[in-house]
Amino acid sequence: MKRADGRSDCPTNFTVEALGDSWSLLILRDILALGKRSFGEFLASDERIGQSVLAERLDRLERTGLVSRSTSPTDARKQLYIATERGIDVIPLLLEAVRWGVGGLPPVGEDDPWMQVLQVDRGDLIAAWQRSVRAGRSLFGDGGALEDLAAAGA
Repeated sequence: MKRADGRSDCPTNFTVEALGDSWSLLILRDILALGKRSFGEFLASDERIGQSVLAERLDRLERTGLVSRSTSPTDARKQLYIATERGIDVIPLLLEAVRWGVGGLPPVGEDDPWMQVLQVDRGDLIAAWQRSVRAGRSLFGDGGALEDLAAAGA
């Protein structure tokens, strides 16, 4: 069966359409794990996405209900992008992408933040990460999920 806005009704196809390009999952990583919110912050990421591609991907993520856009309370010219509940639901998928990706990398040190993430119980990590994002924080950084888990002794 064909959908009007995509190739099929297959859930895998929907996931690929929403996240399968080379930038959407990285933008969600920036929001969910690194706490980035603004266009300028996304542009400053190591992967160096172009402005027009970034604008298109942010629009697509908003259309698919993964992020919402609002005006910054401190600068009316600035738009902020926040993960929606649907976007927060991507956290387990992002975590598994990290686990899979580590297997293809040259060995990294135990002090690498992503290696620290992989040492935490998966269920505890996902729950803390989702709580943190819902509270306006992220995985890493001040007050993030990793700090919460460390304080709890996880």
